[in-house]
Amino acid sequence: MLKGRKISGRGETVAANYAFGPLEDDVIIKHRLLTRTTTTRGEPPLKKLQKKFASFVSEIEKDEDNYNDCVKLSKAFLQELSTFEIPLLKSKAVIDSNLREKENFNELKDDINRQILQAQADIEDLKKQLEESKIERQHKEECEAIRKLIATQPPRSLMQKVITDLEKEIAALEVENTASSRLLELRKKQFVLLLHVVDELQNTIEEDEKNLIEEMRLATEEQKNGMEDASGISEAMAVD
Repeated sequence: MLKGRKISGRGETVAANYAFGPLEDDVIIKHRLLTRTTTTRGEPPLKKLQKKFASFVSEIEKDEDNYNDCVKLSKAFLQELSTFEIPLLKSKAVIDSNLREKENFNELKDDINRQILQAQADIEDLKKQLEESKIERQHKEECEAIRKLIATQPPRSLMQKVITDLEKEIAALEVENTASSRLLELRKKQFVLLLHVVDELQNTIEEDEKNLIEEMRLATEEQKNGMEDASGISEAMAVD
């Protein structure tokens, strides 16, 4: 597989040009593996083996007395076959090793994936535990605040005594309030009665004043009539 060179100069970069594309590279590599061609120079091993075999078969098919040549060609063919087989065995060993490595890699990959999933599950569990711990800590802080608030309050016996005293005071105030209400109601009735008496007295006074004025008027008229009668009598006596 031939690749172009990457050349850079004067601040410019020339992109690498490849003689073959990725698909063509795969085809070439596959062909070289099948034909045991490891270099672009020289004759491929498979072709050399094919020539050796063809020469051996061609020599056998001859009618001549060529036993020694056949033995020689057969040995050459077997030697070439052995030479060709060694890389195959090496390739097989490499393939088997690669397969084992692949299996190991797959197992390692599966193990890593399981560990990742387990780690994610552990992280989720830890998140839940953290949230629960936060809530529990908040509850503890609230309980501690309530405990401190309770600690600042007086003892229960003292509070009970204060409550009892307040209840007695409330009962006394209720009794006093009831007595005050009754006294107020009595004062209301007395005030109403007083107003009624004042009203009656005022009517009586007005009536007495009217009667007194009327009596004074009558007395004045009688006095006036008496004076007029006395004057008449005096005049009569003078005439006589």
